[in-house]
Amino acid sequence: MRIDKEQIQSENQKNRSTHNDGFDFLSNTLTKKGLDVDKVVKQLSDFQVAIPSWALGAGGTRFGRFSFYGEPASLEQKIEDVGILHALTKTAGAISLHIPWDIPEDYNAIKELASANDLIFDAVNSNTFQDQKDAKESYRFGSLSNRSKAVRDQAVQHNIDVIKIGEKLGSKSLTVWLADGSNFPGQDNFQSALINTENSLKEIYDTLADDWKLFIEYKPYEPNFYSTVIQDWGTSFMLANACGEKAYTLVDLGHHLPNTNIEQIVSTLMLKGKLGGFHFNDSKYGDDDSTVGSVKPYALFLIFNELVYGMQNNPQNPYPAWMIDASHNIKDPMEDLMQSLEAIQEAYAKALLIDQEQLKMAQQENDVTLCQEILQNAYRTDVRPLLERARLENSGALSPLNTYRNLKVRESLIKERGKNSIATGL
Repeated sequence: MRIDKEQIQSENQKNRSTHNDGFDFLSNTLTKKGLDVDKVVKQLSDFQVAIPSWALGAGGTRFGRFSFYGEPASLEQKIEDVGILHALTKTAGAISLHIPWDIPEDYNAIKELASANDLIFDAVNSNTFQDQKDAKESYRFGSLSNRSKAVRDQAVQHNIDVIKIGEKLGSKSLTVWLADGSNFPGQDNFQSALINTENSLKEIYDTLADDWKLFIEYKPYEPNFYSTVIQDWGTSFMLANACGEKAYTLVDLGHHLPNTNIEQIVSTLMLKGKLGGFHFNDSKYGDDDSTVGSVKPYALFLIFNELVYGMQNNPQNPYPAWMIDASHNIKDPMEDLMQSLEAIQEAYAKALLIDQEQLKMAQQENDVTLCQEILQNAYRTDVRPLLERARLENSGALSPLNTYRNLKVRESLIKERGKNSIATGL
């Protein structure tokens, strides 16, 4: 199904007056503080976040998976779902595919469908953390780091195949996340595993076109619980440098030990020109993959403060690729993604309100109290009218979630696909 502009406009009319009042009040307040409101709204309008193809279905736990009715059972249906999200939010203008879960059968038809939904293809993601049907070698003891050259060669070739798929779709980047590691002391040789991984990544890197990027993700633990080969940002950064200038570190908010200062990691990587991409989610304990902003909204704001500063002051760093990477165990996946998109935009908008010059002066004067006030004044501002105006100017919904529910989108998807439809790749 698709949502047309007339349906959205009809819903918007119900709350247009309330929005105008809220926006006018906030706009006047921010203008008096010297902020260019139109510029902020334009920046919000331009900010797009990719939706991963695996996020359109219900997530799972180690013990089970509870399906959500009307899930997309094909790549075509996943693209249609992202199209619905983008029509409502106007911030989900890209889809990121995971291979081999989402290999197109007809590339031209898939590209036409994406274009019809106003979508582009973001980074393609390889999968060497699972054994695929009819695969000759097993990844049980690692993939790119494996002691067996035959296994490493298979994993390298898979990544090269994924790049070729991405090239056909117009993607310009490959994301590599490895589950490689060990569960017990002595199980593996740390140095050998790292050397094998570096050499494998270099083989993959050497096949990249000049306008492509390689994103190297990291994770401290899980599925292995003693060691992970690429366990932190420093290891990813080192591997990216070893590969070359087209290789970058990818930061996933959930891929850190508790209380890690993620904003400092972001700042360092941007200074060194090596922050390639960002996976948004939230967590309480570990890699929980919860709705963005549901647990640590202030931490997300502080991260965006560094991202905004970096985008303004670090021309050596390319514009980062943004993507949500979350799991929806008990929520409607579409509603969860809308809440995440809203939280991301809200954190970004608040960071745009920070007077960086004033903050720099306060830092120079060691006025710690004022530094905190500058940050928290921006954080305490209700920026939702700015988000609404950005969507409104792009023919999106003032309230994506309410519009989604009022139009009974999930009910329509269930009627169209049935209750037993299950998303692929989960």
